[in-house]
Amino acid sequence: MHTLDWFVLILTIVLIVSYGIWKGRHQTDARSFLLSNNDMRWYTVCLSIMATQASAITFLSTPGQAFVDGMGFVQFYFGLPIAMVILSITAVPNYFRLKVFTAYEFLESRFDVKTRSLAAFLFLIQRGLGAGLTIYAPSLILSVILGWDIVWTNLIIGSLVVLYTTTGGSRAVSWTQSHQMLVIFLGMTAAAVTVLLRLPPDISFRDTLHLAAQMNKLNLVDFSLDPDNRYTIWSGLLGGLFLQLSYFGTDQSQVGRYLTAQSITQSRLGLLCNGLVKIPMQFLILFLGVLVFVFYLFVTPPLHFNPINVDAVRQGSSAAAYADLESEYEMVHRQRQQTLRRVLSSESGAVAVLENQNSQMQAIREDAQQLISEADPGASVIDTNFIFLTFVLNFLPVGLVGLVIAAILAASMSSTSSELNALASTTVVDVYKRLIRRQRPGTEGTGKHELLVSRVATFLWGVVAIGFAEFAGALGSLIEAVNILGSLFYGTILGIFLAAFYVRKIGGTSVFAGALLAEAIVIWCYNYTSISFLWYNVIGCVGVILLSLVIDPIIKKTATSKKDAAA
Repeated sequence: MHTLDWFVLILTIVLIVSYGIWKGRHQTDARSFLLSNNDMRWYTVCLSIMATQASAITFLSTPGQAFVDGMGFVQFYFGLPIAMVILSITAVPNYFRLKVFTAYEFLESRFDVKTRSLAAFLFLIQRGLGAGLTIYAPSLILSVILGWDIVWTNLIIGSLVVLYTTTGGSRAVSWTQSHQMLVIFLGMTAAAVTVLLRLPPDISFRDTLHLAAQMNKLNLVDFSLDPDNRYTIWSGLLGGLFLQLSYFGTDQSQVGRYLTAQSITQSRLGLLCNGLVKIPMQFLILFLGVLVFVFYLFVTPPLHFNPINVDAVRQGSSAAAYADLESEYEMVHRQRQQTLRRVLSSESGAVAVLENQNSQMQAIREDAQQLISEADPGASVIDTNFIFLTFVLNFLPVGLVGLVIAAILAASMSSTSSELNALASTTVVDVYKRLIRRQRPGTEGTGKHELLVSRVATFLWGVVAIGFAEFAGALGSLIEAVNILGSLFYGTILGIFLAAFYVRKIGGTSVFAGALLAEAIVIWCYNYTSISFLWYNVIGCVGVILLSLVIDPIIKKTATSKKDAAA
């Protein structure tokens, strides 16, 4: 990168960290550290919710996802607006009425401590690992740019987030996220404008859309009923709805964002605003990936986008074979450029020729991946996460490179800080206070001791997240990996909460047993079936409720029999 890019990048990160530390000063107790004394307005809540969900994975991997598979991933969010309305009606008033620190406190008031603890532990496992993914994404960027060892890069990025989150708590998280979202929008807008300006002069925006459609990249809606098809309107509306209900209604990293609001009304407005803005935002990020795809129709793309893998194969015995593949790839690409002009002029048979050339290029890419695997058997040949990064580094003007990299780092810091704050909240409130010190619900500790414990918990979860980040490179597309990880647990947690909200006569022991069995079924589906991960949320949620309804009469009958025998 140019000196100006480094200046923009370093200045942005220093200002964000410094602002977070300054804004979160004067923490005096656990409530101020974990809930910011409930002083946030709806717009800050909305930006904080969006920033928590929109991690660096969103801005690094999502354009690459659209580059490879088109815009079908946007269907993943179709259930979000419905979820925001449902949560505004149900979850928000319940949480505020009970004046809880975490969502899981509500479960003890409805069921018992073991059910509360189960939900809290499932969240801690899922979110603790997920935080590692959000640290790994920007570390990947810097390790490629600077040639740094990924271990040290993870450590540096993670430490920056831990620094201001441990110091400033929830207030630092919420206020820095507002500014981080501004940096993110500026960076993504700059990238999109650059793509359009760098297209050939004779290629209009309409031509861009036409080519994207011909290459099946504008596949916004899929009405297929195939459960193995990962992204369809049905999996988005139903599976996505369950996932979003669980994420925003039971995941403390999100619940903690709107629990900082001044009132129920401010909390609801923040959620509903997120429901209105999120789908258009995700659409634009995916569309940026489609624009990059069209750009590479006229500029020869790398045969493989991960420069680390390419360097490894070029230094090995397959270097000559890889060079031959690059030459063949470039030749077919030049032929495809000529075909694109024929497609735009609606020449007969041009589309069939284009499809054949695309197949040739894909076959060459697969041959290259085979050489990469032979050169380094442990390397991941999936290069989706490097596509957008490669474009940024090679084609953005000086200064804008630093801004886009800063935007991706800002996204990572905003999401990770929320996750660490949520992990600390759950650890202190649901584990330390309830199971170790054994305080009953409603007995708040506001002294320096619990403030110290909250900061220690934040730091320790930061260490766990950094540790897991070291293993994230083998997980393929990060945007999919983070959602698959969430789907393994979210459905079960949501089922527990829905049973608490709507199934009034069911007991805690029945829900506890049903949740354990439902989670086992989800894990089995992940290991032994090809069902799309979005359906795990439905399976887990419905499984908890149905199994609990089956188990509850058995438990009650057994308890009655024991009571009669004792009498």
